Amino acid sequence: MVEPGKTCPIEGHWKAGCCIVDIDKMPYFTRLILFLFCLMVLVESRKPRRKRWTGQLEMPKPSNSYKKNLDMTKIGTGKPQQLLRVDDHDFSMRPAFGGPAIPVGVDVQVESLDSISEVDMDFTMTLYLRHYWKDERLAFPSTSNKSMTFDGRLVKKIWVPDVFFVHSKRSFIHDTTTDNIMLRVFPDGHVLYSMRITVTAMCNMDFSHFPLDSQTCSLELESYAYTDEDLMLYWKNGDESLKTDEKISLSQFLIQKFHTTSRLAFYSSTGWYNRLYINFTLHRHIFFFLLQTYFPATLMVMLSWVSFWIDHKAVPARVSLGITTVLTMSTIITGVNASMPRVSYIKAVDIYLWVSFVFVFLSVLEYAAVNYLTTVQEWKERKLREKVPCMCGMPHSKTMMLDGSCSESEANSLAGYPRNHILTEEEKQDKIVVHLALGSESSSSRKRGLLKGQVGLRLFQNTHAIDKYSRLIFPASYIFFNLIYWSVFS
Repeated sequence: MVEPGKTCPIEGHWKAGCCIVDIDKMPYFTRLILFLFCLMVLVESRKPRRKRWTGQLEMPKPSNSYKKNLDMTKIGTGKPQQLLRVDDHDFSMRPAFGGPAIPVGVDVQVESLDSISEVDMDFTMTLYLRHYWKDERLAFPSTSNKSMTFDGRLVKKIWVPDVFFVHSKRSFIHDTTTDNIMLRVFPDGHVLYSMRITVTAMCNMDFSHFPLDSQTCSLELESYAYTDEDLMLYWKNGDESLKTDEKISLSQFLIQKFHTTSRLAFYSSTGWYNRLYINFTLHRHIFFFLLQTYFPATLMVMLSWVSFWIDHKAVPARVSLGITTVLTMSTIITGVNASMPRVSYIKAVDIYLWVSFVFVFLSVLEYAAVNYLTTVQEWKERKLREKVPCMCGMPHSKTMMLDGSCSESEANSLAGYPRNHILTEEEKQDKIVVHLALGSESSSSRKRGLLKGQVGLRLFQNTHAIDKYSRLIFPASYIFFNLIYWSVFS
């Protein structure tokens, strides 16, 4: 076979522009060359055609959506490490080592406040922590000025800020389904480093106004190794650097506000460091404690006042009521203190509960005083009857008391005397003299009592008056205490 338009050197005829020859009559070497030539023509025919005027390949035209999503820096051939030249630099050193401090901007998005613990004095927060800095060693050429995004595997090969949480008790980076770390590198070397972290940090709480208190906690960020001469931490956008989720809520607290601050922290052995603060103020909901603490304590105090309306002779009823209220108040105080840290100062709830306990205890002491004074009065009356019996047998006279008259109770006590018992004239005279003498002594003592205080004498002589005064004094005092308490602590 020869090229078209040329004369066939061997006998044959033309067909389809080619000369058909008899291959069997050709030498072996010539046949081999002819076979290789045909194979080369077949391979060349399968390659895509090039435009004659540009020499470019004829490829199918991409759609408009493909043009928008195409980013040659993200789908470039070769490994990203080769594009970023990670192996060509020593990333154990900070950027611009030996020069001025590298600025590292920080912003935080708070995802949730998980818990606030009064017993442990700490809080748990989940947040997105982002760092911004520039490392010219990571710069790469790009015609579209697009960034490249990587996961946590590249973080181990480059330099990243060593920011840690001051006063942190526990913290971890989420790793489900993979490490929640993102690294975004821009062509000019700017880097965005983001991670999702849950941290439990200490919060110094003041419980002097508990449960009518407000607590201010802070999460502190600081570089562990680099002082302010090597690394300068700052809030990237000021107060706008802190974002919070609108759905954040706590069962016992109302989140009033979040704000950011920054200052320098000094360590005597290492130097000055930049420290960033995430401050948030919490105000405690009082309604829960009103139902669980204040309202039951108030009811126990009011229940102790019921004993003032019970007859003082009903000893079992008044004693059991007083003991029950005292034990109930003790249980309430124990339950409240069990859920609180053992602080060395007095809390507001302690003042209310212990004053309520004192009111309940005083109601028990009040009945003890009433019962004792009643017993003493009855004993004196009984001794007086035994010492000076009333003489009601004298004609034309009534039974006489110590002042010359005899009470009806003493007259009734003479029921045991026989009716036919008639005193002699001498006995009558002796009895009259005794009664008159005792009457004069009684009148003189009464006058002295009036000088000392007639109201106090009547109070102790009539034990029912203590209950009457307690019905007014106890409620009025407790109401006055509540007015002072809520005006001071609320």
